[in-house]
Amino acid sequence: MIAFTAIFFVLFSGCEGKLLLASDIRSMTSAQGSFNNITVPIQNSSPVLTLQTAISLALERNPDLQAARARIIRSEAILKEARSAFLPAVSAFAEYMQGDSPSTFLFKTIDQRALAPGTDFNSPGWFENYEAGIKATVNLFSGGGDLYRNKIAQEGIAVSQAERLEMENSIVSAMVEAYYSALAAKNYGAVARESISTVENELRLARVRYEAGSTLKSDVLSLEVRLARAREEYLAAENALQLALAGLKNIISIAQSEEIFPDESCTLPEDIPSAYEPGLAFALEHRPELQKLKQEISRAELGLKAAMAAYFPKVDLQAKYYYDSPDMDFDTDLENWSAAILLNWDIFDGGRRQAGVRKARAAMEELKALEKKAASAVEFEVKRAFLRFRDAEERLKVAVTGLTHAQESLRLVKIQYEGGSANVTRYLEAELDRNSTGLRKATAYYDREKALAEAARATGFWAVYSRKGWEDGKTSRQDP
Repeated sequence: MIAFTAIFFVLFSGCEGKLLLASDIRSMTSAQGSFNNITVPIQNSSPVLTLQTAISLALERNPDLQAARARIIRSEAILKEARSAFLPAVSAFAEYMQGDSPSTFLFKTIDQRALAPGTDFNSPGWFENYEAGIKATVNLFSGGGDLYRNKIAQEGIAVSQAERLEMENSIVSAMVEAYYSALAAKNYGAVARESISTVENELRLARVRYEAGSTLKSDVLSLEVRLARAREEYLAAENALQLALAGLKNIISIAQSEEIFPDESCTLPEDIPSAYEPGLAFALEHRPELQKLKQEISRAELGLKAAMAAYFPKVDLQAKYYYDSPDMDFDTDLENWSAAILLNWDIFDGGRRQAGVRKARAAMEELKALEKKAASAVEFEVKRAFLRFRDAEERLKVAVTGLTHAQESLRLVKIQYEGGSANVTRYLEAELDRNSTGLRKATAYYDREKALAEAARATGFWAVYSRKGWEDGKTSRQDP
């Protein structure tokens, strides 16, 4: 149970030293031949991965964010497509035609400037025509539909950007937790190593005393059982370290075969809101989910206006410049042009426009309801995070006092045990109390940091801070 609890208690820390990898542990174990004489260096000389670098890699390489960036580009393309409605559409055309249709004969030969006097319009005969030119059309009025669709496309970019911020907020939060989970495993290993060292020293003395006949065999066995337990906890920490590093590599999208060495010398940013009221105000302004819903509501309102614009007529200006020739001889005296204003107004469409308006209005009302639900959910998340933060702070104060008392108790019991006035059971109880209170103190400390980091996610802080950068060495809290 102690090993399981300790895997989770260290999530966020500001401390010194480098992270020891499991491969280092295995190499030291194999070099020394047994587990009885393990010595572990405090620092590793390999290059370290800072938390800021890890976050930058996650934001750069995460597939979800890459997809979000692609959606932003797609939204920008949709905006350009919508803006094209305000520009004229110009096209070039060419045509070859022959036949004996009287009406076509008449118009084509007139455009060729080749209508012969006395032509029998009822039976003009066979004709041949080559035509080439350019045509342009521009919309003059559409009831505001094109304008609304352009604004809808602009809101679409804002929605895509808010979605990306939402992902950044979650990914940075997951990155911080994974990073400090790896450090947690290393720190728990340090607790287990300290326990191993303490018990090994007492076991050596107990064996000497047993050989001299001044202690019981049961005392030696009790110490050996405690040592085996400490080694088991150490192995659990080593395995937890491997799992944590694997999770960290997965988030920053690097190969599992690569080695990484997270750095412990860091702190959480000092400008994370640390109280409920300012945290809630920050969340209502910066939480990406709420920003996205506001943009979606604005887009839905524009969609309703665009649907209502379908009731208005559409007016277009069309111009055409072209040549007609019976033999592809496009002389300047054969040029023609025309310009016209076209009005189209749908009188009856089977209820299509009415249904479109109802659908747009329903979509808008749905989003407004979702906004209320999301705001309530955000308020709850912020409240929960800061309640956990306050709880961890209070537990930390108690745990610091408890650790001081447990350390003093172990010191006194050790003197008594060495003097023969306390048995090994009492010594092991004091040693276990010292380790347990140290674990509770560390648990409370990292629970506090974890709660603050969760508060950063709940308020949307990580989405803002990921763009500002990491301010090394700044903290608003005194570490006990």
